[in-house]
Amino acid sequence: MHEKTPNPAIILASTSPSRLSLLARIKIFPDQILPADIDESELRGELPKDLVTRLAKAKATKIADQIAIDAIIIGADTVVACGRRILPKALTRDDVQYCLNLLSGRRHVVYTSVCVIRKSASTLVHRQKLVKTTVKFKRLAKSEIEFYCNLDEGLNKAGGCAISGYAESFVSFLSGSHSNVQGLPLLETRNLLTCVGLRLA
Repeated sequence: MHEKTPNPAIILASTSPSRLSLLARIKIFPDQILPADIDESELRGELPKDLVTRLAKAKATKIADQIAIDAIIIGADTVVACGRRILPKALTRDDVQYCLNLLSGRRHVVYTSVCVIRKSASTLVHRQKLVKTTVKFKRLAKSEIEFYCNLDEGLNKAGGCAISGYAESFVSFLSGSHSNVQGLPLLETRNLLTCVGLRLA
């Protein structure tokens, strides 16, 4: 009976607690967490889907360039967009309020790009996937926005809200991957990892 070849180390190029928690749902536990710490500013005229694709690849590539071990690197980026407008990552309560005023009663799109790189002594394999989810919030009263801002759940979140918390009660419509809205589409991430040779079962 042949012994199974051990999996390479898994490196998550992000310090996002949400992404770490989402990976745990599919029994993936990174060996290392190495934030890429790149400039995430959007380029002039850059579309939301192009921004996340570029940043996810840049994050994974930066970590791949820094390591000299057999490893699989996972890089991801998520944005919330109303049309061509990219909503900010909310750093203050004012940012959260601004985002919720824009999202109130409107459909918006959540884009996540996942980039997986398998690095070994002889090869470098790159796979990437863009996932789109459409979400609509009910029309929010001023008091609802103020209440949510005071919860601080939207801080440090793309688009100023976290669907895994109270904001899920605002959702009147969702089409696509629910985990994508949380920051990491699990079906697509799992498929990418198996494509580069990770054994999951």
